[in-house]
Amino acid sequence: MGVEEALKFVDNLVFLKTGEHLDKTQRIILGHLWEDEKRTYHDIAKSVRYTEAHLKAVGAELWHLLSKVLEEKVSKSNFQGVIQRFRTTQQSQIILDIPNLMGNNTKPQDLDSNFVGRDRQIAELHILVSRGQKVILIQGEGGVGKTRLARKYFKSQKFNFVLELWMATEIQNLTPVESVVEEWLRRYFNEEPGGDFGISLERLRRKLREQTSKIGVFIDNLETALDQNGKFLEYRRPYVELLRVLADSDVHSVTLVTSRERLRESSVEVHLYPLEGLDDEAWREFFSSCHINCDCTILSEMCRAYGGNAKAMQILRGAILTDFSGDIHAYWQENCTDLLMERELKDLVASQFNRLQKNDLEAYRLLCRLGCYRYQDIPSLPIEGVLCLLWDVPEQKRRGVIKALQDLSLIEAKKGQYWLHPVIQYEAIGRLRLVSEEWELVNRKAAECWTQRVPAIKDITDALTALEAYYHYVEINDFEQAGDVILQGRGEQWTIGLPLGCSFYQLGLLQKNFSVIKRIIDDVKSQERLIKLYNILGYTYRIIGCIREAIDCYKKSEEILDNLDIKLIKISMMFNTGLCKLDLLEMEAAEDCFKSVCNLAEEDRNLDNYMAYAQCCLAFVKSCSNFKEEAFYIAEDAFSAISSSTKVTLWGMGHSLINLCLTYKNLGNIKKSFDLCQRAIFSSEENNFTQLKAKAITCLAGLYREEREFARALFHHAEAIEILNKIGAKSNLAEAYYQLALTHQQMDEIENSKGNFMQAIALFNEMQAPKQVEKVQTAMECFEK
Repeated sequence: MGVEEALKFVDNLVFLKTGEHLDKTQRIILGHLWEDEKRTYHDIAKSVRYTEAHLKAVGAELWHLLSKVLEEKVSKSNFQGVIQRFRTTQQSQIILDIPNLMGNNTKPQDLDSNFVGRDRQIAELHILVSRGQKVILIQGEGGVGKTRLARKYFKSQKFNFVLELWMATEIQNLTPVESVVEEWLRRYFNEEPGGDFGISLERLRRKLREQTSKIGVFIDNLETALDQNGKFLEYRRPYVELLRVLADSDVHSVTLVTSRERLRESSVEVHLYPLEGLDDEAWREFFSSCHINCDCTILSEMCRAYGGNAKAMQILRGAILTDFSGDIHAYWQENCTDLLMERELKDLVASQFNRLQKNDLEAYRLLCRLGCYRYQDIPSLPIEGVLCLLWDVPEQKRRGVIKALQDLSLIEAKKGQYWLHPVIQYEAIGRLRLVSEEWELVNRKAAECWTQRVPAIKDITDALTALEAYYHYVEINDFEQAGDVILQGRGEQWTIGLPLGCSFYQLGLLQKNFSVIKRIIDDVKSQERLIKLYNILGYTYRIIGCIREAIDCYKKSEEILDNLDIKLIKISMMFNTGLCKLDLLEMEAAEDCFKSVCNLAEEDRNLDNYMAYAQCCLAFVKSCSNFKEEAFYIAEDAFSAISSSTKVTLWGMGHSLINLCLTYKNLGNIKKSFDLCQRAIFSSEENNFTQLKAKAITCLAGLYREEREFARALFHHAEAIEILNKIGAKSNLAEAYYQLALTHQQMDEIENSKGNFMQAIALFNEMQAPKQVEKVQTAMECFEK
């Protein structure tokens, strides 16, 4: 066993036992004595910068440490024999086969020629996780292989799924953590996010505690979100709360974070795992797999020059194969003196860009243009996303240009998806920004590609893919086009399709609406766009129970609308304001709004859907007062209208059925109310309208109460409250607690009734809905009699 093999073996032994590696001085002592056990500390001190006394002290501690690790007395004179014997035992075989202990049943076809020399690191991560570490920060320079190591670890451990968060390379593109958690809950756990970030985090914590499957969390390139002190940037502080959840000792997840810089947040328990460059042996294995004859001396020089950097290794491979026909000697002879003083990866990357610019201008332009993509919510590109940036290259040559970048390891590719390594992207985007005309044109081409890629929104991935165009327009300060991305209709709902902003609140991605609309709304000049954006923002606020904020949005729309004459926008704004007033139980104001909607709709047959919606709401308002007969006639007309109008949307149909259900319940027609309620539930389930389904189920529970079928009523109350709690629909949740309290009241269960009334009052107070509070307090007066 040679010196390097012995040091590696002993280091593994020590790490397995203590979780710590040998330090530099310990390795010096072991290395010298392994070569010649007769050497004295005085001899070793002559060849290094340490004093003999210091080496003796470190040596004494080292022999004591090895005695504990090997469970046998170890000294300077016998350590080599003890280690050699231990290596032949069963225990040594375990140490040598650490990667195999991890369930690494990798098949030959799964081997990755780009992943070499990291078996020990995979094993060490496994040991840290087995000791209870929940969040591990893999820290190292750019290109050292942090991301590839994390991915390989998750794959080798057979994780059921991995939640991924790709941090942008530029600060302005960082995704708010609220949107990230919202998407994780919906995409991976089929869980509705809460209207409040704290609620969403608690739901994520609960899901991670409940799961028995292996869940990984991967946060890549954290350094973008950190300031010079290693703390999160002020406007990205909520990331601290996410890490605290992921570090919870009771969650069944493992989080790997990669960063060039250390995280220094004292409130978060994160284990730091520094990652160094690859050794000579790994470089030799890599180049041999590429059929490059490796001279040991030259390869060692190259490895040392670039600190064993994995990305540098790949880039060098590409240059040697492409420019020097695989002749490593010729490459190094020409380039060994061209390295800059620092000899860091960034210098190598810059030199590759410069060389590419000189030798292949078309490939160089493409590489710089690819820097415009974010590689964040959508971490890779389809081939169309690459080809669209080659507009000035003949079509028959475009694939060849892409292949040239692949050969040089300047673009990553797997299964038809393409992306840039963060180090390459950083250099690419820096160069692209220098040419303002190119910067704007490239972003427009990329935005158009994303827009064309998603003709209809079917799921979260579709919605996030469509939104990528928004970020490109924001980059070039084209806020009008950015607004159009949110407003553009997609799919078959309505004549022009469903706007992306509406898809976001239907999919439960409420925070995404808040973040993207608020970012641009002060810069949008078009009054028509502004009104539409405020309407979507207001509707999103109403869903989470922020009724006053929703009304403010509609008031701003109204102020703008005074200068325009756009009936569709005006009627939509008026109707949504009426819904807000209804949630606040301000019935007269709501009635005025719905009557105004009807008046506007009478003037234009193209607005007959709004006539139907408003009539359903008016019928409900009238049924809550003494105008029962009028309510009946309006309800009959409304039911006919929603059944016959071709413009009624699925969302609008669901709302209307619920309002009619409540109307007929108030009018005493329980049978018809049951029928409408079941139709509303079926429609909501079919279209994944979670909020509407819960609201309809609350209605169903109230109907069973009227029939004195209390067991069924309680079951459906609990069902509705569970759903509404998940999505944070505060107004509907408050009403659900109120209805549950009424059921307990009829059952003479006074304490249960009081408790639920108080829950309703608390929520209505949060909504600043005094009339709703008054309604609940009136219902509680019977307890005082």
